[in-house]
This record gives sequence, C-alpha cells and structure tokens, in this order.
Amino acid sequence: MSEAIANDQPFWLTGNFAPTMEEVTDTELKVTGTIPAELNGRYLRNGANPKHGDTPHWFLGDGMIHGLELANGSANWYRNRWVKTPVLDATDSDAVESMGDLSRSLANTHIVGHAGKILALEEGHWPFELSKDLETVGAYNYGGKLETGMTAHPKVCPETGEMLAFSYGVMPPYLTYHRISAAGELVQSEAIEVPGATMVHDFNITRNHVIFMDLPLVFDFENMAAGIPIAWSDDYGARLGVMPRNGSNKDIVWYDIDPCYVYHPLNAYDDGDNIVIEVCRMAHSMKPNAKEVPPMMHRWTINTKAGNVTESQIDDRSVDFPRVPDSLIGLRHRYGYTAEFGLGLPYATAFRKYDMSNGSSVAHQLGDGCMGGEPVFVPAANATNEDDGYLLSYVVDQHTNTSELVVVDAATMDDEPVARIHIPARIPAGFHGSWIAD
Repeated sequence: MSEAIANDQPFWLTGNFAPTMEEVTDTELKVTGTIPAELNGRYLRNGANPKHGDTPHWFLGDGMIHGLELANGSANWYRNRWVKTPVLDATDSDAVESMGDLSRSLANTHIVGHAGKILALEEGHWPFELSKDLETVGAYNYGGKLETGMTAHPKVCPETGEMLAFSYGVMPPYLTYHRISAAGELVQSEAIEVPGATMVHDFNITRNHVIFMDLPLVFDFENMAAGIPIAWSDDYGARLGVMPRNGSNKDIVWYDIDPCYVYHPLNAYDDGDNIVIEVCRMAHSMKPNAKEVPPMMHRWTINTKAGNVTESQIDDRSVDFPRVPDSLIGLRHRYGYTAEFGLGLPYATAFRKYDMSNGSSVAHQLGDGCMGGEPVFVPAANATNEDDGYLLSYVVDQHTNTSELVVVDAATMDDEPVARIHIPARIPAGFHGSWIAD
C-alpha cells in the first residue's frame, strides 16, 4: 500500500500519521551541529504503524520501534522494526478477541529498559522483549509470574531501581498492581478493587506511595463508534487511590475529585502530609456526541490529613506527553517538559518547559511544517542543575518528508538544536520512548 493515503481517511492514516511500509537500516547519517559526547546509548520510540495500512483507531496499529544509536559524538545507525508479535501478520486479527490471549499484543505504546531487558509495551498484554538491534526476542512474562497484561507506563524508581506497574481488564479484578525488583523479578501482584472496568492508562508514584487514577473512561462493548469499546461515563465518578508502594488493597485510601481524564501525569512527590501530582488533565475524553477537549497542565494536591484534594490549573495551553528526568521520577522536581499541541492534533509544534516553582514556561519552537513528539530528557555530563541536559525527539519536516533526531539544550530551550541527526526516512508520528544508556 502506498504511503499516500486518501484525504477522507481519519487523521491517524493521513499525512505524517500514516504508516510507513518499509523497515530501514541506515548507517550513513549526516549530522548538523555537535552530538554531545556523553550521549552513549540508544534513543528508542514506539508507535502504532499498521502493517496492512489500515486500523479502526490510532491506538490499534502494530507496534514499530524507531531507534538511533549514539556513541562518542557519532550517530552509528538508525533503524526501524516492527515488533513481531502474533498479531503482526494476522490480517483478520480483532482487538477485542485478542484481549483474552496475553501474548497477542500490539506492543505499540512505549519502550523501556529495565534490569538489562528492553521491553516494548502495550497495556492489554504481556511486554515483548527486543534486542539492542531492535529484533524481537518474544513475549516476556517474568518467568510465568505475570498473569495479567502490563501497563505501557511503568515507573522505575531512581532510588531503589524497582519497576512499579499495574494492569487493567474487563473482568474482575479490574485493576492489579505489580512490583518488580531492581534485578527484574516480579515480587508482588495485588488485586485492587474498583467499581468497574475502566481504562487506566497511567498512574503515579512517589517515594512512599503509588496513586491510581480511577477515572470515568469505561469499557462499553455496545458503543464502538470510536473504533474501540471504551467511552466516557457521566455516572462512574472520579477518584485517586493512595497506597503504600508495598501495600495491598486494604491499605488504599480513596479521594474523590471532579470528573476528568488524564492520559499522562508529569510526576508526583510527597510533601509532608501532602502528595503533589502534576498532570495533563482533560475535562473529558471519548465522550459520545461531544467534541474532544485539549489536555492542559494541572496540579492536584492530596491533603492526607484533611482527606481532600485541591486542584489548580497551571496553564491553558494544550500540552501532553510530559516528562521529567528519570532521576526524579516520584521525587520533588522543578522542571517538566511537554509536547505542545499547537494545531489540535496529537503532535508537537513546540517543546514546552515548565518551571513548576512558579508556573512559568518557555518553548523551543520546531518551525513551520515540523512535527515533533514526546521530549525525552537526558542529563549532561557533570550536571549541577536539574535542567542541565538535553531533550531528544524525532522531528519530521512535512515539506520534505524527511526526519531528524533533534538534541535540544534543556537549560536554555534555544530554538536552534545542539545537534540534528538527519534521517532520510520519514518517521511517522508515534507515542512514547526512552533513552537507554549503555
């Protein structure tokens, strides 16, 4: 199928959202500027890329990893590879039917490194392990201990090395919490009681707690208008569940909040008796007969003594795909980095950096016709300030259908990147990725 897709198709099949149909390896990469010598590793990003050219929803395309290896100031290679799951070549695969087989993952949402393994993730099924060269090793279920799917948004604690995760499903228990040791052993799985089958895309951790977001996107198999069996419920309610990181369902305290949806939080941390959570909040999502509304930066403060939550809006710009340095996940941070959705579609026209101490922000503009994704922070060598480092993201110039990995100075946010690594192939818009250092 040609990469040129008819204009009457949905957004995820047009322009730079359209899938690419070739796997490419390129070792002759031109560089503008200077690649920082401390960047030794791989930038890997996942996304939905339907192999057969069509899919009923953006979330349901086959996973494709786009990777670029850097070492000692040079760009060694770019390659893109489909994650070879059982559904990749199944032309009659049905997303709903695949929910009962944990090996039938699309593996299309995120890619992380933990305990020496590289895992491609999609929240309804098992992770898929990849090699450093992006070849598929196979489904990974922690030696048979993982009996559910696993979120695409696990959190690796920078202090303990633990990876904290969860799963959700359509049958009780609707939510299950998982804790994985720094050595990569699944050491705890706990059923969490929630009222119904909800889509729990992400969650929060602090030094002492995990915080679940029980929000009103629910499974609705009679409403497939959106292409997936999930819809907004005016009746479900919204709340945050706080649990000790090694706790169980009996330890959870639930706090009611105003109905909303959050795909992605920026970060969370303990502050005395309070828990502070900063999120890209939407008033609703997938609400039947309602126009989608943009995500905006908000702050929730849970007062564990008073038993309530206060909410404040930090900005009115449309931003999502938020990140903090991996070294500050679950800890107090000052800065956060987001993709600013300037044109109403889920891609960045700018990377916006927030100073959470006062709510101010500054943007790195990508330029006319350029599309970026999630900005991933990588620390500079001998960093002395929290923002001493670089933002990495793929950017596509829609005028030329060519791509770059841009390396942006996170401290200054200058519009001119520190380095641009030119990639002849077009990299379609995607979801989440990671810097996996050597």
